[in-house]
Amino acid sequence: MLASKGAVVSDSRVMMRTLFSPCNISHISVISFGRKSSSKAFSAKMELSITRPDDWHLHLRDGDVLKTVVSHSAHHFGRAIVMPNLKPPITTTAAAVAYREAILKSLPANSDFSPLMTLYLTDTTSPLEIKLARESQVVFGVKLYPAGATTNSQDGVTDLFGKCLPVLQEMVEHNMPLLVHGEVTNPEVDIFDREKVFIEMVLSPLVQKFPRLKVVMEHVTTMDAVKFVESCTEGNVAATVTPQHLVLNRNSLFQGGLQPHNYCLPVLKREIHRQALVSAVTSGSKRFFLGTDSAPHDRRKKECSCGCAGIYNAPVALSAYAKVFEQANALDKLEAFTSFNGPDFYGLPRNNSKIKLSKTPWKVPESFSYASGDIVPMFAGEMLDWLPSPL
Repeated sequence: MLASKGAVVSDSRVMMRTLFSPCNISHISVISFGRKSSSKAFSAKMELSITRPDDWHLHLRDGDVLKTVVSHSAHHFGRAIVMPNLKPPITTTAAAVAYREAILKSLPANSDFSPLMTLYLTDTTSPLEIKLARESQVVFGVKLYPAGATTNSQDGVTDLFGKCLPVLQEMVEHNMPLLVHGEVTNPEVDIFDREKVFIEMVLSPLVQKFPRLKVVMEHVTTMDAVKFVESCTEGNVAATVTPQHLVLNRNSLFQGGLQPHNYCLPVLKREIHRQALVSAVTSGSKRFFLGTDSAPHDRRKKECSCGCAGIYNAPVALSAYAKVFEQANALDKLEAFTSFNGPDFYGLPRNNSKIKLSKTPWKVPESFSYASGDIVPMFAGEMLDWLPSPL
C-alpha cells in the first residue's frame, strides 16, 4: 500500500516477475516500500507501456480552479467523465455544451484531452432533455446525486422512483448511463453504512425495475458494493474505484490528528473494505474501472472548522493505482483497469496512444497555487514510486 500520513502500510517485501501481459514491461527491479523513497533503492529501472488511460469520474470545477487543475488530468488521461455539480449545476444539454467549451479553452496548447459531459439529474429533469443530450454527442451520462449527499448536491434527487421515473425510462431507450453517488442521506443512518443501505433500498430495486439501464456505481467503498456489482449482469452495471479508497482506510482520517485532506465522500471505510476493493480491481474483472473522483478544494475550505469533502488526486492517481497493482502482484491487469474496461462499458473506442509508467521516485508538490489561493494534492510533499509520462 502507498505510504502516506495515516495510511496503513503493509510489510516490506520483494516481488520479481519475468513476464507481464498485456502491458509491455521491461527492466525488472526490486520493489521497496516506505514513506521516504530513495533512488538508491532501485538497482534497475522498471517501465510499463500501457494504452493511455481515461478517468471515468472527475471534478474540474470552473473559473480559476478549472484553469489550474485541468492540465493535470489532461497530461495523464485521454478522456474524462466530467461531473456536473457546479453552482449552478449542469442540468441541461445547452449548459453541458457551454461547460465543455470552457474546459477546452482552459486546456494547454496542443492538448487532445476530451471532456465527456454529464447532466445533473433533478426531480424536474424532462425526458426530452435526455433525448437532446444523446443527440448532442457530447453528453455521455446522467448523474444521480441524492439531495444532500455530497458537495453541491442540494439540488439533487428526492423522489427517484416517482418524479424521475419517466426520465429513467427515456434513458433506457437512449442507452444513456446513470452515474450513481451511492449513499442514502437519512441522518439516522450511520455515515459508514450509507453505501450499504443505498444498495439495499435504492440500487437493487432500481436494477430490478430497469434491467436494461446501464448503471455505474461511482467511487465504491465497501465489500457490499463489490458483491452487488459482481452479482449484476456484466455490461449493465459497473463501478469506478478511486485511488484513495484503494490505499487509505478510515484510520487515515484520524492518525496523528484530524487529517482534512483525507476526508472525502463517500467517507473512507474499514480495512476489510479496502482489501475487498483491491481484490476486485486486481482480479481482472471487467466490471471495475478507473475513476479518480479527483475533487479540488481551496486549502482554506479544507483546513477549517467545517471542511469540504474531496481529495485532489489528479496529479498522483496513476502513480497510486500502479503501486496498488504492483503490491498485488497484478501489474499485468493494470492496463485493463485503467484503459480498457471503461471505454468498453461506455461503448467507446479505446485510446490509440500510449503512456509510460517508470519506476522512478518523484516528490509530490506541497500545493498548487491559483489566483485565489492554493490546492493541496493527495500525498502532498511525499515520495511516490511510479512516474507517468506520455510516449
